[in-house]
Amino acid sequence: MLKLLKKVFSRSKQGLEKKVKRIAKKRIAEGDIDDFFAEIEPELLQANVALEAVEALKVGLKRELVGKEIKRGQAGRLIRDAFKRALLELFVQEKPDIFKLKRPVLLLFLGFNGSGKTTTIAKVANLLLKKKLKPVLAAGDTFRAASIEQLEEHARRLGVEVVKHKYGSDSAAVIFDARKHAEAKGLDFILADTAGRSHANVNLMDELKKVVRVNRPNLKILVLDSLTGNDAVEQARKFDEAVGVDAVVLTKVDVNEKGGSILSVAWAIRKPILWLGTGQKYDDLKPFDPEKFVEDLVKV
Repeated sequence: MLKLLKKVFSRSKQGLEKKVKRIAKKRIAEGDIDDFFAEIEPELLQANVALEAVEALKVGLKRELVGKEIKRGQAGRLIRDAFKRALLELFVQEKPDIFKLKRPVLLLFLGFNGSGKTTTIAKVANLLLKKKLKPVLAAGDTFRAASIEQLEEHARRLGVEVVKHKYGSDSAAVIFDARKHAEAKGLDFILADTAGRSHANVNLMDELKKVVRVNRPNLKILVLDSLTGNDAVEQARKFDEAVGVDAVVLTKVDVNEKGGSILSVAWAIRKPILWLGTGQKYDDLKPFDPEKFVEDLVKV
């Protein structure tokens, strides 16, 4: 996964290293960085790194390198470390610790149609169960045909409860009842599904605002399909503007050859990425570690 992005950054790092070694005065100027980015920008865009993220990376590298004197034999390490620091600046380092929140914890999952919300909820439930915690699922998607049945099937496989109403019911009321159920039963987490919606659908976005207003979730988690590329950036911005996103999950990373959307979304809304979906199994949910991700991008 992310082969193209890794290839681009590996080539970029090596290319800048060669460029630095050719600088007669052995001191990097701003123009050297500009010239370098003029060469690699098309490749970064092709890997779905949004233009504004590319610009942020350029600014970061200039801050790290411009005016630095390069001593013989140190170019490789200097360039690698500069890339790492500049890339890490694209990510929010502080992540909410869901296990330290007051119980019961309400996690509200939202996102575009087909982003993988329901499967992600099942994976998070599996994660909680492995930690000996007790979740309940809230079938807040009362709009899409078979959505409740899909959530119920996951719940059956995992051995957890589902709180549901009829199709067409008020989503906010379903989630409200799920919270009351969790409080009464001493459960630890409410994992609330919501209808997939386009950020351009005013009525559905208004419904989501009501869900948030009525239930005051601990975290509003935006689930994004990493394969949508730069469309994911627009989706992230619109959802954040509408209800205030707290954290992000990116799905289908296992089949994403490009991978730039991870950088782009992180920079666009400045919210932490909690997990990456890496397959269809319940265990295919990996905590996102920015340092490990960046290290993997720039390693030789």
